[in-house]
Amino acid sequence: MARHRSSAVPLSWLYSALIVYASLYPFAGWRAPGVGPLEFLVLGWPRWWTTFDLVSNLLGYMPLGLLYFVALLRSGRPAGRSAWIAVGLGTLLSFSMEFLQNYLPQRVSSNVDLGLNAAGTALGVGIGLVLNGHGGIERWQKTRERWFVARSAGGMALLVLWPIGLLFPTAVPFGLGHVLGRVQPVLAELLQGTPAEGWTTGWADTATAQAERIALAPASELSIIVLGLVAPCLVAFTIAVPGWRRAALVLSATALGVGATTLSTALNFGPQHAFAWTTSMALQGLLVGMAAAALLSLVPGRVAAGFGLISLTALVMLVAQAPADPYFAQSLQAWEQGRFIRFHGAAQWVGWVWPYAGLTYLLVRLAGRDPTR
Repeated sequence: MARHRSSAVPLSWLYSALIVYASLYPFAGWRAPGVGPLEFLVLGWPRWWTTFDLVSNLLGYMPLGLLYFVALLRSGRPAGRSAWIAVGLGTLLSFSMEFLQNYLPQRVSSNVDLGLNAAGTALGVGIGLVLNGHGGIERWQKTRERWFVARSAGGMALLVLWPIGLLFPTAVPFGLGHVLGRVQPVLAELLQGTPAEGWTTGWADTATAQAERIALAPASELSIIVLGLVAPCLVAFTIAVPGWRRAALVLSATALGVGATTLSTALNFGPQHAFAWTTSMALQGLLVGMAAAALLSLVPGRVAAGFGLISLTALVMLVAQAPADPYFAQSLQAWEQGRFIRFHGAAQWVGWVWPYAGLTYLLVRLAGRDPTR
């Protein structure tokens, strides 16, 4: 098979990194194990287990196996060889995580988890083999060529990750990038006692003022919702073929954003409150965002990249001002105390990092020489 640039490559790297984070979180209390580090390989069935643990360990590695297989296949390797390598890589990653969990007091290494992870990887690879055997991967490549320009793998990876980031609670709907309040205390602690300690002066006052703020101004809240929807659309416009397909991408982004935010609300407050986020302000923001994105779909790719940089910068600045209201704090506490621990690492980091990854990507697109990009 000919070698192609595939969005499965960056997605497989990101998914691997998120598995590492979720497997080793909270990265605290490292100590020497009381038994041999490979002892878990010969242990019997664990005394304490749940059906959820078994299913999540199996299903959690299925996307990884599929992504590994597609990435290897699109790089030009034969399907059979890609399948074996993908299963081996997934199993090796799981073994590495179980081995390292020996050194974490809050984690328990398990040969059952290793077996389920390996089986999940194999199932994902099997799905990839079936799709490839029926021409599904080739048809996807042809569809992609009709919808997107060449060298669009990075942008497509960002678009896939955007709704995942929305699954983690946000202070304002579509307001990704709410990381400043978490980073400041960590930086202040790291810089304490160094010549750069003065840089942190005033951070505590800023955090206190933010916590005491009751709510954002209506204009700021509306702007966050609008920018939060327009920004991924502009990323899409930098790689999408001009024409009606861009309008379809606006509708798709809106549907994905609404679906992810609704699911996040349902996870946090129960299915009966799934649409509690659809306030009049949120609905206005969606309508304005859709209209703005539809107008911007007419601009060239480079212009879209420029508008995207402006939108993401404004979004990050506005989100940093969002107060930590009681409902938002309750959502974060539920996620961080383990209620959604298996989603915590993935959705949290994607939600925090996505706007900054988008800014980096758009800067790279603008720096390219191809004026159609």
